[in-house]
Amino acid sequence: MTPPARPAARSRTPLSRDRVLLTALALADAGGLESLSMRKLGEAVGVEAMSLYNHVPSKGDLLDGLIDLVFGEIELPDGANGWKAAMRERAISARAVLSRHRWAIGLMESRTTPGPATLRHHDAVLGLLREAGFPLGLAAHAYSALDSYSYGFALQEASLPFETGPETAELAQAMLAQFPAAEYPHLAEFTFEYVLQPGYDYASEYEYGLDLILDGVERDLNAA
Repeated sequence: MTPPARPAARSRTPLSRDRVLLTALALADAGGLESLSMRKLGEAVGVEAMSLYNHVPSKGDLLDGLIDLVFGEIELPDGANGWKAAMRERAISARAVLSRHRWAIGLMESRTTPGPATLRHHDAVLGLLREAGFPLGLAAHAYSALDSYSYGFALQEASLPFETGPETAELAQAMLAQFPAAEYPHLAEFTFEYVLQPGYDYASEYEYGLDLILDGVERDLNAA
């Protein structure tokens, strides 16, 4: 009698640093950093937590790797259409990436052992500005102003209690209904004549502020 065939061995993706980091990225996106533990990460990749330390020696190393993944998603500036267009596109890309990884906003510049994608990104931005004729000091000012604005806007956007236009309108009406409009006439005007108008989207404020900064940087570059 022919013995029954043994079930085929279940294929298993080998554990690697890349796999660990990508899984950790998905966990952080789903539940924030507070939900990310070595135990949960081990469960997600199908190993004991101690096995993870062969690929990420510490929680700090894990965070370094995650931030490097986030920086790797931001478009590197291409100066083909000039520095201003390149920096604008790069800033818009940074905001889009941070909207996907909101847990990363406060950590982008906090790591003391940055990874290759992080270093490559910083070097490309500074290189673009220097090649465009920026004095070193002005390049530093421009980079700092743009990143501070992008991170700050992303942080503010992440903390808002609404996401879509209808949610914004509903919340604005509910908040204003609690207070007499006559006592807060400017707030009422802002709400009814601006926020509640068709097509309003808080996210559009980002590009307005971004262009103000870029125009100011351009003015200083011309003066220099």
